[in-house]
Amino acid sequence: MQKKQGSLVCVGPGMTLGAHMSTRCKSLIEGADVVFSNCHPLMEQWISDMHPDVRSLQRFYAEHKDRRITYREMLAEMLAEVRAGKRVVAAFYGHPGVFARVPHQAIATARAEGFDARMEPGISAEDCLYADMGIDPGYYGCQHYEASQVMFYRRQLDPSAYLILWQIALAGDISIAKRLSSADERRILVSLLERHYPAEHQVALYECPTLITDRVRIEWLPLSELPTADLTPVTTLVVPPSETMQPDEETVQKIKQLNATEIV
Repeated sequence: MQKKQGSLVCVGPGMTLGAHMSTRCKSLIEGADVVFSNCHPLMEQWISDMHPDVRSLQRFYAEHKDRRITYREMLAEMLAEVRAGKRVVAAFYGHPGVFARVPHQAIATARAEGFDARMEPGISAEDCLYADMGIDPGYYGCQHYEASQVMFYRRQLDPSAYLILWQIALAGDISIAKRLSSADERRILVSLLERHYPAEHQVALYECPTLITDRVRIEWLPLSELPTADLTPVTTLVVPPSETMQPDEETVQKIKQLNATEIV
């Protein structure tokens, strides 16, 4: 299929204002015909200094509005400019492919219609979490879930690995319209987690700073106190392992026999 004139690149300016944006991301923003942004207001103001036509997608959000409607409106706004033959760049907070549905949908739709469309990575909250909390995901392993997904589906949790629950402030929101879920909804999540972790197990509320002058939030509390904890839309729940990893001796023996050497 012959490529059409318009194009789309979804970029990530990172989490912390002025500290995380890559040279490539900045260059793409400066070279675009139209720039859309869905970031923290301060981040959007900073991006506006890089280009004369920066359009915020934040205006599509509204209290009690179904977020699926918001996402469809964002998608239509971006693709209209791509279809008009413009070089479109869309900046999404952190990494454009992490907990950001619109970039994935926009790229897939644009490609299906014959336009060039791609994604450029950015520093995500996950990257910052590993650095700020001193976690190596390769040591015990990490499970990552959107908090409500653990409630709506039968996920298999492993208490010998880290459990990272994203968008914990929305845990149990079935309306897809709230800014924060209720304490009662989070109590249901805690009851599910207590099948695998003790009620007194220490968990952390993590928030990456937006400004260099801000402090990282790492607040420890017992799992049982999560329902009434002070949460924001960017709070992430970090649940450390509560059990040790159990060796699989049968598999290890098979590997030893294969190699005919002792594994230390």
